[in-house]
Amino acid sequence: MEPRIAVIGAGAVGGYVGGHLARLGHDVTLFDPWPAHIEAIRADGLDITGVTAEEHVVVRPAAMHLADVQSLVRQRPIDIAIVSVKSYDTEWATTLIRPYLAPDGYVVSLQNCINEERIAAIVGWGRIVGCIAARISVDLYAPGHIRRTVPMGGAAHTVFRAGEPHGRITRRLEQFVAMIAGIDSVKATKNLWGERWSKLCVNGMRNAVSAATGLSGNQMDAHAAIRRVSILLGGEAVRVGQALGYDIEPIGNLQPDRLARAAEGDRVAFEEIDAVLLAGSNAAGRNDLQRPSMGQDILKGRRTEIGLMNGFVAAKGEQVGRPAPTHAAITALVERIERGEVSPRPEHLTEM
Repeated sequence: MEPRIAVIGAGAVGGYVGGHLARLGHDVTLFDPWPAHIEAIRADGLDITGVTAEEHVVVRPAAMHLADVQSLVRQRPIDIAIVSVKSYDTEWATTLIRPYLAPDGYVVSLQNCINEERIAAIVGWGRIVGCIAARISVDLYAPGHIRRTVPMGGAAHTVFRAGEPHGRITRRLEQFVAMIAGIDSVKATKNLWGERWSKLCVNGMRNAVSAATGLSGNQMDAHAAIRRVSILLGGEAVRVGQALGYDIEPIGNLQPDRLARAAEGDRVAFEEIDAVLLAGSNAAGRNDLQRPSMGQDILKGRRTEIGLMNGFVAAKGEQVGRPAPTHAAITALVERIERGEVSPRPEHLTEM
């Protein structure tokens, strides 16, 4: 029987993936806490666009308010629950869907940050799969409307990386990867934790910087002083991850050890990494609509994931004796911006 899929958090990434799974004919139900979003999907479908006209689709998956979740007791159980909420909402979202999982059903963490342990505390380690969405930028810009602002990865870049916590390639992992392959490039990884930390490094370099400065991805990469801060953030995160024992995957186009050496003052490594970041501001297909999710959160007046992203790196660094002072500083800054004490501006980081 076709697996039944629930997406808990049908925002930018969850809605994009869930919508495309529905386009491919899978049995998908979207759940979201924004009533206007659910009502728009019910009325007019989910409108998904990309950087090309061919990517535009309108799909009509089942869509439910969180208040309706109890009606699942009268329906077929959920085989795959994709949790795609902000990291600070992980526990309640997992608890919400747990009673409706099939006996062999499992939860996929399609999120920023590292939430597998928190999900496992609720459903058990045997019922979790991790999925990283790498170098994808999507925006829920109006109820029922999601846009992707960077090109498809395809053969040039593997966007989705899914893995089991124990590192083995299981049948269920292969089946899940086969589903995602219809959306964009994907691989089954034996190195979930290295992939997770790599994505955390990227997020630490991009999300907090956008939130602190108010800049888009292109604008950040075009600013020399802000690139230097990004390199410091990336290098510190690499060293903390290495101290924790992770086999860190490439960080976008950057090799982890070269990034760390650039942050530590190696002039040749710095010039190499800085040139790659600068080139990103002119990357084909990337435009000023591309804004990391934390930058979007600040624009919308929402709580950010800063404490579970840069704050997490700083806390882990303290635990293993590899301080990450730039992560600690930018965490404190973004928390002040969240509280409305200061506004985002580039000068915050040039002064830093």
